[in-house]
Amino acid sequence: QCLLSGSWRSDTSCRMVVSTLDKNNRFSGFYLPGPAAGYSELLTSPLEGSQQDTGLVSQPTFSFTVNWQLRDSKAAQTTVFLGQCYVDTNGEETLHALWLLREAANSPAEDWKATR
Repeated sequence: QCLLSGSWRSDTSCRMVVSTLDKNNRFSGFYLPGPAAGYSELLTSPLEGSQQDTGLVSQPTFSFTVNWQLRDSKAAQTTVFLGQCYVDTNGEETLHALWLLREAANSPAEDWKATR
């Protein structure tokens, strides 16, 4: 259990689709923004990540990066997610994650506002 492969939906109706883990527990896929997230300029964006070996831990940690594709924009944004997969007593899998969003800054003086 807790294989990230497949489709996952967030509380804001965003969806991520994850490929099968390779032999090194790495994966790729894409992230689709949901209407509840309120970001109509975001397009389907590629993601890449890794997960702990589920043969070693039953509720593995994971991380992945999304390089956002923005409609009509050359602005660069990247989000890094870090979390863990939990399995409840009914076998239901849930992902809990924290994230950081980084936007490209025009200068070092603007660096302070580029990470959320």
